[in-house]
Amino acid sequence: MSRRPKFWLSVLAKIWPITWISARMTTWPVVGWIVKIFALPLFTKKNLNISYIPINEEIEGMGSTYLPREVVEELISRSSHRVIVDRCTCRDAKKCTEYPIDYGCTLLGEGTREIDPRIARHVGKDEAIAHLKKTLKAGLIPMIGRVKLDNFIWGVRDRGKLLTICHCCRCCCTIFASGKYLPKEAADSLVRLEGIKFVYDREKCTLCGACVDDCFMGALSIGEEGILRDEDSCKGCGRCVTVCPEGAVRVKVEDLDRVVSTFMRGIRERIDFE
Repeated sequence: MSRRPKFWLSVLAKIWPITWISARMTTWPVVGWIVKIFALPLFTKKNLNISYIPINEEIEGMGSTYLPREVVEELISRSSHRVIVDRCTCRDAKKCTEYPIDYGCTLLGEGTREIDPRIARHVGKDEAIAHLKKTLKAGLIPMIGRVKLDNFIWGVRDRGKLLTICHCCRCCCTIFASGKYLPKEAADSLVRLEGIKFVYDREKCTLCGACVDDCFMGALSIGEEGILRDEDSCKGCGRCVTVCPEGAVRVKVEDLDRVVSTFMRGIRERIDFE
């Protein structure tokens, strides 16, 4: 069992702003080069590989089946152990007033047995799924994957047995706040879920620019024929769907089974969470 006292969560909230600042520093002359040397190894290749899953979007042709629930419940059900962190560090650091601070990360895998119960609740499958449903209902976006730094943060030996599920809000998430500043090597570690498409209804779109302004990767722009999406930059978080006041954007998934199986295969290639 790791040793992380209860005040460890408060310590994390105090030092967390460093993560926002360091991302911006990578764009600075000279200093940015130094930051990249020390930080990039932690946030590239197998040390960071995460995907966002669009929230609360009904899958075309699938009735009331929703993509986040389908994917994340599968992960929760398969995991040998689960914990829910008592507080979200990002929201705690920014003193968020929009979303509950106690909607902390869900961590999966055998490694979670080592996490100190003073900072996280060890829970069963049903409680973990109930937590997921609360976060989705609140409008939080699941971000799932391998984050090597979490092994240190939560006191878990790095044996490839820890899977992180963050429940992200646009106002506080570290990556949402700094994604457009990330060097390409780090940005490539944010992997768009394969098989997801975003479809625009040009008749509904008024070119208000709400989706363009909100995109954390700067992947959207306004062109002569409507909204343009840089498919290489888009990370598939689905915020454009959420913020569009006209409902002009929707998520399309043609083969749900393929999306889930491909994602699960990618997870297993990087981490043994079961």
